[in-house]
Amino acid sequence: MAIKVHGPMLSPAVVRVVATLNEKNLDFEFIHVDLQKGDHKKEPFISLNPFGQVPAFEDGDLKLFESRAITQYIAHTYGDKGNQLLPNDPKKLAIMSVWIEVEAQKFDPVGSKLSYEIVIKPMLGMVSDDAIVTENEEKLSKLLDVYESRFKNSKYLGGDSFTLADLHHAPVLHYLIGTKMKSLFNSRPHVSAWVADILARPAWAKSLELTK
Repeated sequence: MAIKVHGPMLSPAVVRVVATLNEKNLDFEFIHVDLQKGDHKKEPFISLNPFGQVPAFEDGDLKLFESRAITQYIAHTYGDKGNQLLPNDPKKLAIMSVWIEVEAQKFDPVGSKLSYEIVIKPMLGMVSDDAIVTENEEKLSKLLDVYESRFKNSKYLGGDSFTLADLHHAPVLHYLIGTKMKSLFNSRPHVSAWVADILARPAWAKSLELTK
């Protein structure tokens, strides 16, 4: 099997790559990396990602890291497979790229902090920091107001079709929807409909099977 994904399925960045592969109906080998044992900081993983962060990705002799770079490689290289994740029109592609940046630069930093405090820490027997939760809950609320405005004019972030811009949000959304943060999404009808839509996709359900 040519494609390999290295990392733990608890990582949103890892699930982001797995979901993209599933959208494309591609076979791959999943190789678990134990972060608690520090396996991401030593060989053989460190040869795949010198920064010691998950995921790492292999497609034949090609080795990549950074989840969003990996998803874009998959979407471009396997454009004829599975579901189309990139617009063909240059203007729509540019709009999608804007929202990919919004997810990476604005949504993910806030969402990931909340996920870590509310979901991951309790899993690891750690205590959540209420101050960090409160601060980022306020940031998320303001951010979702922008998303609600966007969805009044567009079904998906990049336009009328589901793209990588939407998919990139799914892992963190999945964590947050299972917490008290769900009310922030439900109170915004367009955002709520978008979340329900992208988390109901068969490829996402298939990706979650690996987390069990």
